[in-house]
Amino acid sequence: MEKTQPSLHLAKRKRTIGNRRRGLLKRLLASKTASAGSVLMIVVAFISFFAPWISVYGPLDVDIVNRLSPPGAQHWFGTDNLGRDIFSRVMHGTQISAQVGFAVALSVAVLGLVIGLYASMYKWLDQLLMRTMDALFAFPAILLAIAIMAALGPSVSNLIICLIIVFIPSVARIVRSAALVAKEQTYVEAMHALGASQTRILWQHIMPSTISPLIVQSSFIFAEAIIVEAALSFLGAGIPAPMASLGNLLADGKMYIYNSWWMTLFPGFALIISVLAMNLFGDGIRDLLDPHVRQGKGKK
Repeated sequence: MEKTQPSLHLAKRKRTIGNRRRGLLKRLLASKTASAGSVLMIVVAFISFFAPWISVYGPLDVDIVNRLSPPGAQHWFGTDNLGRDIFSRVMHGTQISAQVGFAVALSVAVLGLVIGLYASMYKWLDQLLMRTMDALFAFPAILLAIAIMAALGPSVSNLIICLIIVFIPSVARIVRSAALVAKEQTYVEAMHALGASQTRILWQHIMPSTISPLIVQSSFIFAEAIIVEAALSFLGAGIPAPMASLGNLLADGKMYIYNSWWMTLFPGFALIISVLAMNLFGDGIRDLLDPHVRQGKGKK
């Protein structure tokens, strides 16, 4: 009998978790915002992954004879001032932007989670970490990114490190706020009374309460990282030319915007779609995970 009760309790808990996951999936499919964002994300991910196989031309292939050709059957998006295929360069630029955004969002989520959790648990560490985060947060993102890139030099790896430093403060502060709220809950006090270690309380009981805001913020950072990467590349401080970054494509097209509009239109449209996909997905996830938003929509 003693062995049966834990088994029944474990089975009941698994059923409850399964029902919650199915309910979350149903709400995700029912949300127009999340569904639209998911579709656009799938399109961007498909382009990013299959870019080398979809494009007929290489992103660096030069064809001087057909330079500045308008969109047509041979070059769907036209060619640039060196005869490079815009369609191929847009797809590879989207691939690079998605890779940078994903790497930055994942790294910032992990580092911000660790910093926010330990800052909420230890006061002396809170003062040290949060004052450092406040100092970084005081600078505008683009200015701080330009300063860091000027010190590190233009490259993809340096750009990722730069954007991680820029976006860590916002995630760390959000995780710390959620952890401080969870820290005052009754079940956490009960674990302290039972003699549980600080590490166990932090990672098993406080950390799960920070996952929802962490996921939402990470999705927005994905989009912001793509924007800042494009801005830095446009200014010449991001991904070095001639790599096919969306920012580099926009920088190349600004000199020919009146006569060869396709050099600016298609990279700009790809940038808009990439950012819009992550913003819609983030809004949808926020609506699903925030009970206050769901209750407000239910009353309407």
